Amino acid sequence: MTTEGRIPWCRSLPARLARFTGRTLWAEWHSIVVDPVRRLLRRGVFGLLLGFVAAFGVVFFHDIAQHPLGATWVERLGGVRADLPLWLSLLRTPVSLYVPALDLPVWAGITQLFLAFALAEVVLGRARTLAIAYATTVAGTLTARVMIAMGPGWWGLGLPPDCAHVLDTGPSAAVVGLFTYLAVVRRAPVVFTLTGGSMVWESIAVPNLAGREHLIAVGSAIVLGLLHGHRPRLQARLRSLLRIPERGYALAQPSTSPAPGTAGPPVSPVPAPAGSVPPPPAAGRAQDAAMTSLER
Repeated sequence: MTTEGRIPWCRSLPARLARFTGRTLWAEWHSIVVDPVRRLLRRGVFGLLLGFVAAFGVVFFHDIAQHPLGATWVERLGGVRADLPLWLSLLRTPVSLYVPALDLPVWAGITQLFLAFALAEVVLGRARTLAIAYATTVAGTLTARVMIAMGPGWWGLGLPPDCAHVLDTGPSAAVVGLFTYLAVVRRAPVVFTLTGGSMVWESIAVPNLAGREHLIAVGSAIVLGLLHGHRPRLQARLRSLLRIPERGYALAQPSTSPAPGTAGPPVSPVPAPAGSVPPPPAAGRAQDAAMTSLER
């Protein structure tokens, strides 16, 4: 290739990258900002109910925890640790979403909390928003138990036993899961990079229990986001898998002969071979015999 041919190609590559970046940012702006704002204008302020409830819940439990008696009740209602029984941790998990973490500032995270729940409610609906928030939080909590049971080592996957006594509360896993799920469903690479990249950097910079749970929340939200819209296909495949044993069982059943004295199924007549003359009926044969006897 000559030098004259290389220069237009080199010039066209930055132009293509610029056009691709512009189209991507424009599409993400419409899917993350413009379309939710239009939906919010149709629904009104009542469409931000989950965002207001989440923010109010964190502020409420934070104020109660400032008193010794209130801190005791907050821990009893929403305190989750790995050394607790599993059923008790799952029972406290919904309340733990509104209990602020001890090592994180409350007022700095309320904006992210409100934006995550409000945007998810407008785009996904209330039921799916609560389901995604709870699923990502539970996934992080259960995986943390597995990592603590593994112990230190295991190529950096295990956690020391002291992490079982750390109080595991806060809505951070739900916030990360909601933003990641929205980024996958709405195809928003900028939001996905900011959310997932910050969690990866946090887990590398501060390798603690919260960083591991945030990574698990991101991974579970990615899986749920990829399964979004494939529910009819999954249901059809599940039904087909459930029908296979039934068909095999029906084919394996032995054929039963009819009981004596009962009429069996109708038997279809066997067709005569080609070129043969069908025999006359019984009444026709008797009449022909009578005519031959009279002629005699």
